[in-house]
Amino acid sequence: MNLFELTKTLINIPSVSGDEQAVGFYLRDYLESLGWTVELQVVSKNQKNVIARLNKTPRVFFSTHIDTVPPFIEASEDAEKIYGRGACDAKGIVASQIFAAEALRKEKIEDIGLLFTVDEEQGSSGARAANLHPIAAKCEYLINGEPTDNDLAIGSKGSLRFYIKTVGRAAHSAYPEMGESAIDKLLDILSDVRRAEFPADEFFGETTNNIGLIGGGLKTNVIAPNAEAGLHIRLTTEEKPILEILEKTIDGRGEIEIMSIAKPVKMLAVEGFRQKVVRFTTDIPHLSNWGTPLLLGAGSILVAHTKDEFVLKKDLESAVGLYVSLVKKLLAEANN
Repeated sequence: MNLFELTKTLINIPSVSGDEQAVGFYLRDYLESLGWTVELQVVSKNQKNVIARLNKTPRVFFSTHIDTVPPFIEASEDAEKIYGRGACDAKGIVASQIFAAEALRKEKIEDIGLLFTVDEEQGSSGARAANLHPIAAKCEYLINGEPTDNDLAIGSKGSLRFYIKTVGRAAHSAYPEMGESAIDKLLDILSDVRRAEFPADEFFGETTNNIGLIGGGLKTNVIAPNAEAGLHIRLTTEEKPILEILEKTIDGRGEIEIMSIAKPVKMLAVEGFRQKVVRFTTDIPHLSNWGTPLLLGAGSILVAHTKDEFVLKKDLESAVGLYVSLVKKLLAEANN
């Protein structure tokens, strides 16, 4: 199986967050057929991290995630691109990391491992579980994969996912004065949150906010007794000042329910690679026990999570070479 065939095969195994078991089983069987020692680390009933190694204490691990956002989109291709859910985020990266590891192995470099996590697109429960694995303490460098256009990301923003929830009082919509609309409350809050000024950072850039979900109410002829909105803030600072701004803005009109927090991270800069700071977050904040983090992967984040997600075939091939070069450089510097 070549690089492109493996990418398409992985894409064609649905693995929306929460249902990654089938792709995990496939990767276990595939890697074992290549001679890797593979462990499936249980995260939940249908979720297992894949941890593979060539020796007992790999100093460098490749890592990325095997879950995707919905909906499932099967693989297709043309002369230049591979399309489908996970093409760039991150099944093409899984394939390129495996091929890089095999290329290193052919050069008798076996001080490497593979860590493929579940649930990165939601709360990184897979990464949190992996961080407790004993093998993490043996790892010196973790090369994480996300779509960075094959640039070495030297920083990534953090993430704050939360809900704002409001409570009202139901009444007949013909007599609104007899009730209290939770939706009206929520809309007022969201309007104020959109106008709120959040801090910026010279290295990471601006703090950005997305209102991604809105729901509530019972029927069109009922004053809404409840409402909620799901928001996602890309952190450039610690979460504390952001939460203080939110609490002040909401001013008791609703409640905040935090779903997940990932802090912004600065990563290792290596000479000889194109470098940049990315606006998204990764599993890296939750893999603190896995040595010094690096971030690099084929594909563009601008097409990830879209119906037309794709990865350029030439970028997958380039990623393999970049991963091989990066590992060699890291091990050479560590040995000096």
